[in-house]
Amino acid sequence: MAGRMVVGSAALAELVRPASAPDPAGGHRVLPVRAELTGLLPNRGLRRGSTVAIGAGQPRHSGATSLILALLAEASRAGSWCAVVGVPTFGAGAAAEAGIALDRLALVPHPGPEWPTVVAALIDGVDVVVTAVPTTVAASVATRLAARARQRGSVLVPYGRWDGADVTLQVVRGVWQGLGPGRGRLRRREVTVSARGRGAAARPKEIKVWLPGDELTRVIPRASGAGVPSVTAPARRLRVVAPAVGR
Repeated sequence: MAGRMVVGSAALAELVRPASAPDPAGGHRVLPVRAELTGLLPNRGLRRGSTVAIGAGQPRHSGATSLILALLAEASRAGSWCAVVGVPTFGAGAAAEAGIALDRLALVPHPGPEWPTVVAALIDGVDVVVTAVPTTVAASVATRLAARARQRGSVLVPYGRWDGADVTLQVVRGVWQGLGPGRGRLRRREVTVSARGRGAAARPKEIKVWLPGDELTRVIPRASGAGVPSVTAPARRLRVVAPAVGR
């Protein structure tokens, strides 16, 4: 089943109604994330009412889409509804491969000038709302949407610059592996993900993971003596990475 494509206010209202119904994850204040990402988040998961921004980086699509997939997958598996707004390149096929339940995924690729209204409506009924941040968004609009997420218990995930987020995650470096001299296939990508924020997330953190890798993410162990040790997942057989995921 493909993710639900939402076009028009009527379709949006029809989606929010079932999304607002109780679900297995609905009673938990912290929605789960992959074990490899828990160390980047102050509550070791997605706390309801929080704003977790994804920095776009330079270039804009360097690993951010894969990070969004990794962030949504576990909450979706646990029963949460997710929505992605304003990211027309976000693919349902890549989402399914990442483990996101497509029957609880709403896609609004082109929200148009009513972007704040669309995001606010989804916050009212969807557990995790990912949205590309328009370049012209006013600070007052961003503040109102974050406040609405706090009131409704939704997790707001802005993709792009967003001042005042509880925590901001960003892929700061990435190296593809699998290609040899004139031959080979892209198999996995070693990325460095940084986290910075306020309050419990004020201390900057950084980890290296495979995005995507087996089970989507896997922490890469640091060399001995290179600072705080990382949690290491057991090695597993690698999968071929679909090109759409590696943006």
